[in-house]
Amino acid sequence: MLTVHRRTCHLCEASCGIVIEAEDRRIVSIKGDSDNPLSRGHICPKAVAIQDIQDDPDRLRRPLKRTATGWEEIGWDRAFAEIGERTREILLRHPHSATLFRGNPLSHHYGNALSARHLKSALQARFMVSAATMDQMPSMLVNFALYGHAALFPVPDIDRTGTMIIMGGNPVVSNGSLWTVPDFRARARALRERGGQLVTIDPRLTETGKIADRHIFVRPATDPWFLVLLIKQLFAHPRCPEPATYVRGLERLRAVIEPFSAEACAEICGSNLADIAWLADRMLQGPAAFYGRLGISVQEFGTLNAWLIAVINVIAGQLDREGGVMFSTPAVDQVSGAGGASGRWRSRVRGLPEVMGEIPVATLADEIETPGPGQIRALFVLAGNPVLSFPNGRRLEAALRDLDLLVSVDIYRNETSRLAHYILPPVGPLERDGYGMMILPLAVRNFANYSKPMFEPPSDGLLDWQIIRALAEAVSGEPVKAKTPPEQLDDMLRSGPHALSLEQLSRHPSGVDLGPLSAGRLPGRLQTTDKTLDCAPEPFCAELAKLAERRPEPADDKLLLIGRRHLRSNNSWMANSGRLSKGPNRCTALVNPTELASRGLTGGDEVEIVSRVGAITLPVEACKDIMPGVISVPHGWGHDKAGAALRTAASRPGASANELTDDAVVDSLSGNAVFCGVPVQLRRP
Repeated sequence: MLTVHRRTCHLCEASCGIVIEAEDRRIVSIKGDSDNPLSRGHICPKAVAIQDIQDDPDRLRRPLKRTATGWEEIGWDRAFAEIGERTREILLRHPHSATLFRGNPLSHHYGNALSARHLKSALQARFMVSAATMDQMPSMLVNFALYGHAALFPVPDIDRTGTMIIMGGNPVVSNGSLWTVPDFRARARALRERGGQLVTIDPRLTETGKIADRHIFVRPATDPWFLVLLIKQLFAHPRCPEPATYVRGLERLRAVIEPFSAEACAEICGSNLADIAWLADRMLQGPAAFYGRLGISVQEFGTLNAWLIAVINVIAGQLDREGGVMFSTPAVDQVSGAGGASGRWRSRVRGLPEVMGEIPVATLADEIETPGPGQIRALFVLAGNPVLSFPNGRRLEAALRDLDLLVSVDIYRNETSRLAHYILPPVGPLERDGYGMMILPLAVRNFANYSKPMFEPPSDGLLDWQIIRALAEAVSGEPVKAKTPPEQLDDMLRSGPHALSLEQLSRHPSGVDLGPLSAGRLPGRLQTTDKTLDCAPEPFCAELAKLAERRPEPADDKLLLIGRRHLRSNNSWMANSGRLSKGPNRCTALVNPTELASRGLTGGDEVEIVSRVGAITLPVEACKDIMPGVISVPHGWGHDKAGAALRTAASRPGASANELTDDAVVDSLSGNAVFCGVPVQLRRP
């Protein structure tokens, strides 16, 4: 019998609505849901590939225990009992020696996000580690400093803007990322049809750049000089508006950027003054929105970049304006209570500042390797693959092997979980419910959608949050005294600004449109104690003042490494999908033809790429879309590790870019890892 199921795909930030047809448990088709008011029928390859994950013969169905002779399938009760006993023994001998890592997929499933704190408490962990310090921590730190809450993200209003400026982002591929904007191509086309312009700023002419009206090249990791120059142009412009009454600190900012020479800034970032003057004019014509994403975060001055972009929107009068950047009114509003903090204490080994209760991922290997009180001896990895995603992944791999206990909650035996003592697999993606608690507040429209499970989970299967809570109970010996995640979600919906309920949403599987983003929410929406927005926080100004005396080191014969992502990849956790992995080899190094010629290389040659921490070998592609002096290697590859069990991924392994990235270098303000601007050399293998 044919059944039809409507749900939201939660595999990436797009939150596309999909319609799945199935006969019993056999999927017949997956299509975009034209009734979904957010995605409007759009569907990307990752949503279609959900079938590959659900039916994957490599996906684990039962707990695994690593033994001296190999992997052994065990029951859930035994797994939890053994893990609990081993963890308690470790903590008895070494207090505060256990912690957890929360991977990117964790934020896509609300139940996991609501349950991780129980495991942290049971482990008596002084901190957690998460994908945030490889990604968005600079933006979260800026949100807290300017708006009073780390989760208060301004959302670009692309559907009503006149100029959409994107720096270090590629939403044609990512569908937004910290900006839920499904079917970006159609929205960009509508922007152009109403007379607007799309502008991209990047060292590479990305897939988004190729549909833009104007692309501006900028050298890797020189973004703060570019942004300072734009701010100087805005301040000097005759149309620069008076700031809103709740805005303060702009005079302080003027003083901090005064020592920067416009000509020197343009020379450093490789852009010309005319382009930046044009950008300033477009920002002030309005409505306009300036959006910076991963490329601006994962460099040495990531927090400065996020701050300067936020301030540009303020100076130009585009914050809290229709067609500019605005704050959403989500059905589940997490912007309340403690909004985050940083610098309250420092990490044990390197003395890096704490951020939002976390230590940076770049120092986790230090904490595992270095003896002494507080040395990490037990690690629980929740939905992550840090061997491929952390900087200096080879070093981290060696450190993980030395742990007394490594537990991985994962559906695969991947490059990280193969090192675990226990792997605990949750049920498949169509056997769980879903709500985009972290993603929907970033959407271009206010929208809510709850997805029921399509299939009943197997009788011996557990949801992610059930595994996490069971681990907490096994370690602590006490039951978790909290409502279930669906019950918590219902409470949050009912107390939210739209007073919905889970039962109401369940009746609308395509979702409920809650209207466009609205202007005029400031200063009321600000979470700062005095309801003002300080554009010049002291730590940021001090860091920027240091930058005025600094010039980037000459590259000599080196190239600067940047990453890239393809529409058919999703970081390091969907590589085993046959639908996504087919086609030409995408794990190649892109280099400008002039750089290849100067080294006696041609497209197709195998090259060794060498950094301070490691080396990989890849085929090189001649690419005119990338600046001279730059090399681009994609993230999420390297599926050639002995012991992993990903047959499709292993058939096209590629190489991990994070054997090149350097864990010794971080953004000093946020601790975020640095993946952009890493100096490397090219040589023949």
